[in-house]
Amino acid sequence: MLVTLSMALLAAWLIGKFMHVHPTLASLVGVGTGICGGSAIAAVAPIIQAEDDDIAFAISTVFLFNVVAIVVFPLIGHLLRLSDTGFGIWAGTAINDTSSVVAAGYSYSQHAGDYATITKLARTTMIVPVSFAFALFMAQRAKGAGGYRIARVFPWFILAFLAAAVLNTLGWLGPALPGWCSAAGKFLIIVALAGVGLGTNLRAMLKTGPRPIVLGLAVWALVALTSLGIQALASQW
Repeated sequence: MLVTLSMALLAAWLIGKFMHVHPTLASLVGVGTGICGGSAIAAVAPIIQAEDDDIAFAISTVFLFNVVAIVVFPLIGHLLRLSDTGFGIWAGTAINDTSSVVAAGYSYSQHAGDYATITKLARTTMIVPVSFAFALFMAQRAKGAGGYRIARVFPWFILAFLAAAVLNTLGWLGPALPGWCSAAGKFLIIVALAGVGLGTNLRAMLKTGPRPIVLGLAVWALVALTSLGIQALASQW
């Protein structure tokens, strides 16, 4: 997971620079591919002060390959004769969005779906350190340019995320409240994405051209191949 995440971020930066994709958009594609799709993009976007057009383009790019992965990954898994465990780990580390991981995993087998889900949930927790890293980078860059303190770019919502995770793990939220909070969270994400859509300029996106999509494809392919390579070396095939 750590290797594939590093590959996603590094590849997005290098390939994005080579293809002249704006660094902000490249960063969003990198975190979306490397961590957990739209959730990671939504978490990092305010930290790096991304525009609505960049957010919309990054989410659209990542979701496009989510749909492709649901169909393609099980076919490749059977072609390579991956074990249920091997496919679950591969899907959990190489498919972008959680829902797509679950769909691809359980279409392969029950056991593969279980492993894919566990792997993906572990991967999702990387939102926390990656958000901190981007906050430190932005603060340092702003400081060098005579900017502002870390407190102004610090992702304070991450502390609420950690607190909720600890309270839920300890069982202090009870059996019903986590379900209600989860439903409310999904609703608010829909509202947030609708707001991004309302602030998106389609003409500006069209002017950007296909480069972000090509970037997303390249990063996604490298992550998938890297994951398979690590599994082969670790005998988790």
